[in-house]
Amino acid sequence: MTKKGIVILCFAWMLAACSERIVPVEEYGQLSVKDSRLVDAQGNTMSLKGVAFGWHNYWPRFYNATAVKTLAEDWGCTVVRASIGVEPRDGYIDKPEVAMQCLYNVVDAAIANGVYVIVDWHTHHIKLEESKKFFTDVATKYKDYPNIIYEIYNEPVDDTWEAVKAYSEEMIRTIRAIDPNQIILVGCPHWDQDIHIVADDPITGYDNLIYTFHFYAGTHNEELRERGVYAISRGLPLFISECAGTEATGDGPIAEEEWDNWMKWIRDNDLSWCAWSIADKNETSAMLTPEATDGGPWSRGAVKEWGRIIKKELGREDEINR
Repeated sequence: MTKKGIVILCFAWMLAACSERIVPVEEYGQLSVKDSRLVDAQGNTMSLKGVAFGWHNYWPRFYNATAVKTLAEDWGCTVVRASIGVEPRDGYIDKPEVAMQCLYNVVDAAIANGVYVIVDWHTHHIKLEESKKFFTDVATKYKDYPNIIYEIYNEPVDDTWEAVKAYSEEMIRTIRAIDPNQIILVGCPHWDQDIHIVADDPITGYDNLIYTFHFYAGTHNEELRERGVYAISRGLPLFISECAGTEATGDGPIAEEEWDNWMKWIRDNDLSWCAWSIADKNETSAMLTPEATDGGPWSRGAVKEWGRIIKKELGREDEINR
């Protein structure tokens, strides 16, 4: 084959590859919960997979349209999670305008790129009035977009399920008064680990609720998975909105064998997941280096080992050696 022929062939292959990209929201449409499973607009069981941005108040530079486009097209994410830090410094409580702009940057880009987006109220403590204001604003702005998923409480730490349940019911009423359809993710006590307690006393009277369940494979193993098994057996829908292969601190070595165990369990149960995190922090679970550009595309040198593992999980193993 001539050099010109090779160039033409390569160009045709590139065009075909681009045309084959599934645009998730066009493919799946409005999501809902049916028989304790996440389903698409046609009622087919499906799952989302993607990454979580690090706290917006620490890594705002990644909260931009180019980063979302990179994660959608280059990484193959079908969902991204905007982790809007409520506290401590420079969070929503201190600087609400900055928080909302970071959120809008990500949500608008997710809509433009046809991926789902989790609006994550990223806190460890109940802030009812602030939360109601936040989700009222978000639901009013985005209620007509099927891309939106509301996560009303990231990781309760000290609150009992009774307290989290009462808070969640108030937040669900607030959102449902504006947006009757979109998925709402509900947190559970002890860093989203006490899912077995929730399974015995779930929220009733509302549709399209899913409960969040978090793990870090370097710390959590079969014992925690058994709680998830129990919850599923009780008919509780689950969504892994945050996970990593590291210790629960976000640091330490990657527990590859235990991570593989978790991923097999996730696939076996058709669960959705977001890996932590798009950040350049000096810890193992932060996927990028300080040299990474704000929006990417990110070269191999800018993506740390954990990021390359997640790209592979997302089906982009052929691209991690660039």
